[in-house]
Amino acid sequence: MTRESGKENRAARILVSGPPLLFLVVFFVAPSLIMVLTSFRFPGEFGGLAPIAAPAEKGSEHGFTAEAYQFFFSDFLYAQIFLKSFAVAAATTLICLVMAYPLALLIARSKKQFRNLMVLLVVLPFASNFLIRIYAWMIILGPESALSHFVNAILATFGVTPVTLLFSPFAVMVGMVYVHLPFMVLPLYTNLEKHDLSLLDAAQDLGATSWQRFWRVTWPLSLPGVFAGSALVFIPVLGMFAVPDILGGTGDILIGNLIKDQFLGTRDWPFGSALSIMLTLAVLSVAGLATWFARSATGQRA
Repeated sequence: MTRESGKENRAARILVSGPPLLFLVVFFVAPSLIMVLTSFRFPGEFGGLAPIAAPAEKGSEHGFTAEAYQFFFSDFLYAQIFLKSFAVAAATTLICLVMAYPLALLIARSKKQFRNLMVLLVVLPFASNFLIRIYAWMIILGPESALSHFVNAILATFGVTPVTLLFSPFAVMVGMVYVHLPFMVLPLYTNLEKHDLSLLDAAQDLGATSWQRFWRVTWPLSLPGVFAGSALVFIPVLGMFAVPDILGGTGDILIGNLIKDQFLGTRDWPFGSALSIMLTLAVLSVAGLATWFARSATGQRA
């Protein structure tokens, strides 16, 4: 390889990888560094951030501190909110998987002329505004809705007192599943569509039942789609604050709501940044464990 060709290859690599790298630095690395630095600042007297250098007024807090992290670890309430958020995210992911897998399998096994239409129906809710779709659930789950009357009528036959569907953990879970269900369907469909159906025919010829064909052939092959869909659902649910704000009650505060309140409500930016950093570390830990588990599972299957 000549020196000129080496320079051309180096320039080509820079042109190809340079823009994505610059994008990541500007919109990911830099904001993350700002968030980390903010978490070690003092809150301002009227919100925001206190100055780093010593102000003219004596006694004012300035410089850097780990006070936000000390406050986080000093109260078990924040650990409870974290655990509750992870529980809601895990439950939402599991429900989405149970609901999305049969639908994705149906789309993948349908005739080609119907697949595009069915996929379009799955992504069609994205054509409307997110908040409009959530507010629509307020009408569906409201106390005067047909669904509420139907549920309470059934409960009344068993002697159970009427329940309120709206502003409850049930409403939050319904909203979470509704919003994130397409993110589980699409990766599963993309994976299931590529399966070689001759493997199922071979398993049937060897005497496998329908359940055995699914569990021993279809399910192991679909694990990459399962893990991808689970990640696309689990991680966004952890930071979601709009659904609990709109559909949840006062006791349905998740970590996303807490972070939002720190920035927009109490204006304690250092503590909000510390919560964001802790959430990021928790998500990275879960993602690392999931990746290890996925590699172990696929390796054992292989």
